[in-house]
Amino acid sequence: MDRIPSVDLKDFISEDPKRKQKFINDIGKAYEDIGFVALKGHFLDDTLVDSLYSEVKNFFDLPVDIKEGYEIPGIGGQRGYVSFGKESAKGKKEGDLKEFWHFGQYVEDDEERRKTYPENVDVKELDHFNDVGKQTYQMLEKTAKYVLRSLALYLNLEETYFDNYIHNGNSILRPIHYPPITQEPKNAVRAAAHGDINLITLLMGAQGRGLQVQRNDGEWIDAIAEPDELMINVGDMLSRHSNNKLKSTIHRVINPPRELWGTSRYSMPFFMHPVSEMKLDVLESCIDDENPKQFEDITAGEFLNERLIELGLIKK
Repeated sequence: MDRIPSVDLKDFISEDPKRKQKFINDIGKAYEDIGFVALKGHFLDDTLVDSLYSEVKNFFDLPVDIKEGYEIPGIGGQRGYVSFGKESAKGKKEGDLKEFWHFGQYVEDDEERRKTYPENVDVKELDHFNDVGKQTYQMLEKTAKYVLRSLALYLNLEETYFDNYIHNGNSILRPIHYPPITQEPKNAVRAAAHGDINLITLLMGAQGRGLQVQRNDGEWIDAIAEPDELMINVGDMLSRHSNNKLKSTIHRVINPPRELWGTSRYSMPFFMHPVSEMKLDVLESCIDDENPKQFEDITAGEFLNERLIELGLIKK
């Protein structure tokens, strides 16, 4: 496979059983083979996307001292600003060449759940930043819900199996700024090779070269989306839950060629997390004689905590 397969969510939500089943088969096979798809027909419209890019650029253009005022201590970077070079990939000591912001869940119907999450951080210098971030978060969450419904059916589960686990889940929208590169990086790249922690990741901003995916044979291929597509990949939680039937694929963001060092890159991954008490125990339907159980039982919250420690974002 030399390119990422493309699917259209409109097929899944159509009233046509054949189109719906074809979508389920295509996305399931893609996630078994390469762990990534490019998705058309999502719930983000062009106006919202343009507004988000504009607001995100405005934020990252703010003076460093103002941005650092939104870096909240003691919450492992779960909300607000995370400054340049703070995060590193698992097993890598060099920090990635990026700064980013986190929008988190907007809980409106469960006061006890709301208390367990850090508050979202308001940027006072920008009038529309927070509203646009919230709208984008909710449209990506809606898109992710339907993708997970298709995967539930592919795994022989009830269609809405994931719905209650992702409602008010610990999902994160992360606008990332990869600043211009000013000097030869020492072993550092914009995002080192890694797998994602969560159920699935929906990525805005995968147009143009930079994102690469590692195939099963170890070769790296470019993952380039069309302007109207989101790149969506399986995370480690879903891989564990499906006994690695659906693949959490290693990916990276490489540095641009030297002639493009003076340019910024922006990308907007949405990390779809369930509620922390969801059990990620391997599904019985994914265990057989040829595929014995590969993973120990663990909850989503326990798994996330383990990984945040590995990434250096929280201390033991």
